[in-house]
Amino acid sequence: MIAFLNERFPLVTVLRQEFAGYSAAAFQGDLLAGLTVAAVALPLALAFGVASGATAAAGMVTAILAGVLIGGLGGAGFQVSGPTGAMSAVLIVLASRYGLEGVWVAGVIAGIIVLLMGLFDLGQLVNFIPSSVLAGFTSGIAVIIFAGQIDNLLGVHTAAAENTVTKLLGYFRFDYQPNFAALGISLLVIAIMVFWPKKLNAHFPGSLLALTVATLVTVLAGLDVPSIGEIPRTILLADRLELRHIPWDHLGDLVAPALSIAALGAIESLMCGSVGGRMAGQKLASNQELIAQGLGNIVIPFFGGVPATAAIARTSVAIKSGARTRLTSVVHAVALLLVVLLAAPVLQLVPLAGLAGVLAVTAFRMNDWPEIRTIFQRGFKSAIIVFVVTLIATIALDLTQAIIVGVGLSAVGFVLMISRASVSVSPALPDKLREAGYEMQTNPDHYRIVYMVGPLFFGSTTTFNAALEGTEGKDVIFSLRTVPLIDVTGLAALEEAIHRVEAAGGHVFLSGLNPPVESYLRRCGLLDKLGPARVHWSAFEAIVAADQHRAPDAPSGV
Repeated sequence: MIAFLNERFPLVTVLRQEFAGYSAAAFQGDLLAGLTVAAVALPLALAFGVASGATAAAGMVTAILAGVLIGGLGGAGFQVSGPTGAMSAVLIVLASRYGLEGVWVAGVIAGIIVLLMGLFDLGQLVNFIPSSVLAGFTSGIAVIIFAGQIDNLLGVHTAAAENTVTKLLGYFRFDYQPNFAALGISLLVIAIMVFWPKKLNAHFPGSLLALTVATLVTVLAGLDVPSIGEIPRTILLADRLELRHIPWDHLGDLVAPALSIAALGAIESLMCGSVGGRMAGQKLASNQELIAQGLGNIVIPFFGGVPATAAIARTSVAIKSGARTRLTSVVHAVALLLVVLLAAPVLQLVPLAGLAGVLAVTAFRMNDWPEIRTIFQRGFKSAIIVFVVTLIATIALDLTQAIIVGVGLSAVGFVLMISRASVSVSPALPDKLREAGYEMQTNPDHYRIVYMVGPLFFGSTTTFNAALEGTEGKDVIFSLRTVPLIDVTGLAALEEAIHRVEAAGGHVFLSGLNPPVESYLRRCGLLDKLGPARVHWSAFEAIVAADQHRAPDAPSGV
């Protein structure tokens, strides 16, 4: 029972290992890393709050609460959670359809789903998503984020659209007048972020510098561009989810969006944990991470925040800055809270065009460029098709549907690939048997060895059946050493082959059964039907058994 609880709720074990030998020097490292992460998280929290269809204040509340709740309860000390670009791509669509109440309620439902995933150890399902699907999914999200910020980049307000494709096509009607001051601020922010040296970025984030410069230019030049607006000096926003306002009659409409949020939150958090774990040389407790993500997302909407997930950008900064424990995440949250309480009048002056510039660069950088280059440079057609289709599906469809499409297409490609099983038929090898010390007593032409390479399943039975032509009247040895698995259709094909051989006067022997195949054949009663004399470890042993079966007086042994 204790082992089961430790597996499902490993927080105590994780904390004990994490804080073993903790010292004042380690705390100093966590403190400095937390302040560094806060500098990175500040502009991103503001930007992703707006990009989610909520407000900059909602983004700050999300980052603060996620830093304390999710960071404090998470599956590893290096994880830092908050609002992310991928999540904002889901939420902006949800907000346009159901409003902020829909976002909050879907966030709570998603939190419950993720919590249950952690409790029932379902986080491993993420491992079944191919890298080409994840790459296409991420690139599609990047397009959605960029498309959602074109209005702010240009300083215009265009009509709402049903989906991203319609939104993008609408800009080519040119029925709007760009605000060139806003466009200039956007380009200024983009230029600073692009050309700011990476070495300096480790000490002072380019995004924070870009927003600072953009705000100063806007205020000092008196530019007429939209700004963030009022930032409340509290983490309990006036616009928040309340039990009396939950649309109980329409909860069914929010289940599908909640599944999208839950799937994305689980995927992004566990991917972040995997990447961060390799960087930090630690292992993520995936169950505990999902439990923390679930609990955090259940609570955050009641404060006015939006759904959160682990963020690779902030997590990698924490690790590179010398973070030792989860106190880094807590320190970053406290620093952001102090900014809200002390610098809200300054934050409200930040131009929306500046945030749009930050998001445009972030959208470009969030593409998994190394993976994309690998997919196209190696020329794997199936991976390229899966990547492109997933990207298009992410832009045009619901994000959960995009993952299903990508995984389904990958599964079809995998089935087609493994269905190319090879089956070869050869006569017995008397010379090799003689070299091993056994002299055949019967005519070697009485025997055929069928070598099967690959799984014997519904996709390979046609090849299997075709290879058996001409074995009638012979004793047939099926060498299944390189058959890793067999399904119901493959079993039916094998039984039909045995029936045909024995109906023509021959006998069937099996050799080289792998444990999964042997277990399956035993469960269905086929091994009992053949008897132990017909099942052998090697093809040589099976040939000897067949030879002795036809010539009872033959000597035994090889």
